[in-house]
Amino acid sequence: MFNFAYYNPTRIHFGKNTIAEIDTLVPRDARVMVLFGGSSARRTGTLAEVKQALGNRFVVEFEGIEPNPTYETLMQAVEQVRELNIDFLLAVGGGSVIDGTKFVAAAAVFEGEPWDILTSWGANVTQAMPFGSVLTLPATGSEMNNASVVTRKSLKAKLPFRNDLVYPQFSILDPTKTFTLPERQVANGVVDAFVHITEQYLTYPVNAAVQDRFAEGLLQILIELGPQALTQPEDYDIRANLMWVATMALNGTIATGVPHDWATHMIGHELTALYDIDHARTLAIVLPSLLRCTKAAKREKLLQFADRVWHINTGSEDERIEAAIAKTQAFFEAMGIATHLSAYDLGEEAVDAVVNQLEQHGMVALGEHGNIDPAMSRDILTLAL
Repeated sequence: MFNFAYYNPTRIHFGKNTIAEIDTLVPRDARVMVLFGGSSARRTGTLAEVKQALGNRFVVEFEGIEPNPTYETLMQAVEQVRELNIDFLLAVGGGSVIDGTKFVAAAAVFEGEPWDILTSWGANVTQAMPFGSVLTLPATGSEMNNASVVTRKSLKAKLPFRNDLVYPQFSILDPTKTFTLPERQVANGVVDAFVHITEQYLTYPVNAAVQDRFAEGLLQILIELGPQALTQPEDYDIRANLMWVATMALNGTIATGVPHDWATHMIGHELTALYDIDHARTLAIVLPSLLRCTKAAKREKLLQFADRVWHINTGSEDERIEAAIAKTQAFFEAMGIATHLSAYDLGEEAVDAVVNQLEQHGMVALGEHGNIDPAMSRDILTLAL
């Protein structure tokens, strides 16, 4: 196992009726901006609950953060924060809203061009505003990590950043707030969490038994409960477990002491930036093909994945690996998520465009070994046609 330093300062308040606890978590004299996406926060009553919990504090709303939060929209929030002397941010939504709020928290007090936060991967962030979150869509783990992804439409660029100053101070996780989610968003959340786990697990062995067993257990929960969430939308226990799995998938716990492979995300980001495909759906397109193209380097962990997660323990090694990848792909399809570019009306032109974007953004040595170059990215995308 590698050496590691583990840090996570986010306070979690989990369960029914926990939104009311915001009153004890936000300073009494705070000037608060509540950031959210579309009309669902109003329609479901979540926004009203949040405002009630905030009581007599000064509150301004910022609506319209997109499913893939854009730099252009977020800079409007930054301007309002500065104009109104806002000193606390509260994200109400899923990972996109929380990601966007992280960028606003850093950009509002950043000296210089805020886009540089993204191009430096957050290395130049030295201060950030305090903020909390109310999670309504479990998927990205953004409610308990220090990472964010922002899209700049004018550049067709989708870039991540990470900095310890943008951990949420607290996050409210009430599973009942997921009951009214559209089926598409529930499926996306399950697949997003699944891929987050695999990218910290399907690399190469470093004798990290705790992380491996934890990751395998989380994957099995998603496989078991994901389809049930689509057919039993108001089963509290199902939604509670899925919400906590999605948080644990990317809060740093299973990331410690192990190699990572974020190539699926980096390639997927380009598909979203170019063609506006849902983030999770790009991951479902890329991951099976990536595993097939890198199975030699990932051989030991893929065999472990086949045995421990999918219970495949007969046949040759190659047969077991292929069966595990095929079952993963079938799981995505069973969640209603297509795994081929052709299902999104994309062909070879998309392969060229994505590879070009990867080269422009310096994504030329991806994977746990840094060996996924543009040629291999092309192979992965071609196999996903």
